[in-house]
Amino acid sequence: MRKFASHIGRLTRAVARKFARRKDGAAAVEFGIVVVPFLAILFAIIETALVFFAGQVLETAAADAGRLIMTGQAQKLNLNANTFKNFVCTRIFGLFDCQAGLQLDVRTYQSFANATALKPIDQNGNLDTSGFTYQPGVAGDIVVIRLVYQWPTFVRTFGLNVSDLSGGKRLLMATAAFRNEPYTP
Repeated sequence: MRKFASHIGRLTRAVARKFARRKDGAAAVEFGIVVVPFLAILFAIIETALVFFAGQVLETAAADAGRLIMTGQAQKLNLNANTFKNFVCTRIFGLFDCQAGLQLDVRTYQSFANATALKPIDQNGNLDTSGFTYQPGVAGDIVVIRLVYQWPTFVRTFGLNVSDLSGGKRLLMATAAFRNEPYTP
């Protein structure tokens, strides 16, 4: 019995050494272990880059729209909230569902100290645009433009969630604050 156990022990060690030397399936097993976290991080990087790119496009549109108000062109053309939004939408084509998703708030203030540009999020994490208005002001007024968009996010696993609104959406907000130029009406 002792001889048999010794033989089994040697055989087990020999099979273990032989199995340890085999390399033909190691790459597949290692790839299987690494592929899920790798793809999650890759898609999170792509999504983060898209969020930053979309934010930059929105910032550029806010600056362009701000120039339209600051120079008095919007006031001279008697643009209302809808026609002003249409102008903004011509600046952000392709990335956004502009007509259905973009919200804009244009307000005048007495001083820059009184101007606010807080995130319009309620206590439940929902976007609250109930107080948004369109007031382009007149020459010399201080104006703050806020463009707000709910960007959908997709990668929400492994702690890689970039959403800050309920429903897995990210609030993109672009702001431009300026004093209207002394244009003639």
